[in-house]
Amino acid sequence: MSKNLVTLGSFEFLADVQIIKGKLESEGIEVTLKDENTVGVEPFASNAIGGIKLQVYTADRERAQVIYDEFRKYAVDENGDLVKCLNCGAQKSEVFYKRDSLLYKLFPFFEPKKYRCTNCEFITKAEA
Repeated sequence: MSKNLVTLGSFEFLADVQIIKGKLESEGIEVTLKDENTVGVEPFASNAIGGIKLQVYTADRERAQVIYDEFRKYAVDENGDLVKCLNCGAQKSEVFYKRDSLLYKLFPFFEPKKYRCTNCEFITKAEA
């Protein structure tokens, strides 16, 4: 079995990731939570470090992805409607922060919110 880990998703709150972790483990998939303790001790650091990462072994990725997609929460706009991808029209976007500059790495709260479509990977800026 490959011992390389892949990240299925990241979560702002520990309670959110525990639900999907329990489901994956009940299906026999070994799960690792990266940065779980950091966020548990300092919840305000969650956004700065990219949240709690839900990771599985590469060999379990496909099976875990199917289960994860059943429970995944997609991004909603200010009206509570699912965000629609401007490229493919799918309503399966997640909040996305690139953190590609020193400014955004040091001060992540300055980076404007974006959405990444899980269907086509297209990135859209959030409407202000």
